[in-house]
Amino acid sequence: MEERSGAVTMKGNPLTLLGATLKVGDKAPDFFVVNNDLAPAGLSSYSGKICMISSVPSLDTAVCDIETRRFNQEAGNLGKDVVILTISMDLPFAQKRWCGAAGVDKVITLSDHREASFGSAYGVLIKELRLLARSIFVINRKGIIHYIQHVEELTQEPDYEEVLKAIKECL
Repeated sequence: MEERSGAVTMKGNPLTLLGATLKVGDKAPDFFVVNNDLAPAGLSSYSGKICMISSVPSLDTAVCDIETRRFNQEAGNLGKDVVILTISMDLPFAQKRWCGAAGVDKVITLSDHREASFGSAYGVLIKELRLLARSIFVINRKGIIHYIQHVEELTQEPDYEEVLKAIKECL
């Protein structure tokens, strides 16, 4: 498996990412994760839709909480052709509890805890922590990666405006 040392940092400390290096224009790889009801899900579950995938270390951290709430708020303005997925290593039970407590009802949370299939396929699996790096992928209706944003410092939020611009370009 490909390794990229120092690809991201957490509080300034370098970390290693495992998995494929994807780029804009690549066909988005499918992956196997589970939803909050433990049912299997993957990119193929949303074919024909514009998918924005937000990978986060854990919903139970401040920045992930802020980011997911923000994308939930934005989801209401994007229409039915756009699906927003937030993927983390959190257990599905914790994701479901967090969504209920946070009032998040438009973002779909998915867990990569079983096989790290998403993390490996998208190159965002943190070797030292077995968590996912903070990254955004926008995938068009044809399953092609239209936009990628890797947040180099895990404790920082993504550039929301750039992500929303990329989604709107796909509409």
